[in-house]
Amino acid sequence: MYSFARQFAIAAILFLPVSGQTPEQDQPTFSTDVKVVNILATVRTKPGQIINDLGKDDFVLTENKRSQEIRYFSRESDLPLTIGLMVDTSMSQTKVLESERSASFQFVDQVLREGKDKVFVTQFDMAVMTRQTPTSSRRDLEKTLPYVDTPSRNELEAQRGGGTLLFDAVVKASREIMTGQQNRKAMIILSDGGDNGSDETLASAIEAAQRADTIIYSILFSDATYYGGFGDPEGRTYMQRLAKETGGGYFEVSKKQNINQIFGIIENELRSQYNVGFVSDQPVRISEFRNLQLTTKRKDLIVQARDRYWAQR
Repeated sequence: MYSFARQFAIAAILFLPVSGQTPEQDQPTFSTDVKVVNILATVRTKPGQIINDLGKDDFVLTENKRSQEIRYFSRESDLPLTIGLMVDTSMSQTKVLESERSASFQFVDQVLREGKDKVFVTQFDMAVMTRQTPTSSRRDLEKTLPYVDTPSRNELEAQRGGGTLLFDAVVKASREIMTGQQNRKAMIILSDGGDNGSDETLASAIEAAQRADTIIYSILFSDATYYGGFGDPEGRTYMQRLAKETGGGYFEVSKKQNINQIFGIIENELRSQYNVGFVSDQPVRISEFRNLQLTTKRKDLIVQARDRYWAQR
């Protein structure tokens, strides 16, 4: 959860006039000791259509199974966004990497609002490297992405240890970059999901993203021939859990849905999120994870949101 000063700043921003704001959206007063918990949510019908016209009273929120009052609410948020492009550059991705770079170019071009949003680029293989720190410059990103590549022959020959540090990459980006950001935060992971050599675990990667209030969109993009035509089933599970447990989305590149289409879906989600804020009825006496459940009163709708948060004393 955020520090007091950051909570106050973010809560105040939430109630500045934004695109799609309606009269029912509260205009609260604040004190500096209020700990506001913010939840970003996407709502869909069961067939998958995004619903972006709900109001505060359409939602039901619980924390550790206790009902909570939704005190702050906005929709179609125009808040600044920090996105991390996390690209798997291990040798298993050699045949798909060019498609990933091309789609990333297009995504950044369409989503980035210069002077408002930020994007950083991290690649991971036998090491984790931040190619571009958070920037609002489209030009900087266009210069950076061509250098996101698989290891050279010399690097492979000098390799010591693991070969695909997915979990380490998520933890590093969460702790070193996302924790310091006050915007809406999302990572987009392009990988076959395999991890080989990380010091961190799947559980610690999920926990780091949750503590940094970062949602993860996982895009499974694999060269099945690299694994003998069967893909990596364990990698699929990793990617699904990273997305589900942080409130993001999971996608697979296939003949039916290419990577450009997937980036388009993610862009639409990022522009159609609800911001739900509450102040827990239980003071934080010890730092701990607390469970969340955000639903709608309409039983035909599905809410995509994180299911726990880090309550910081």
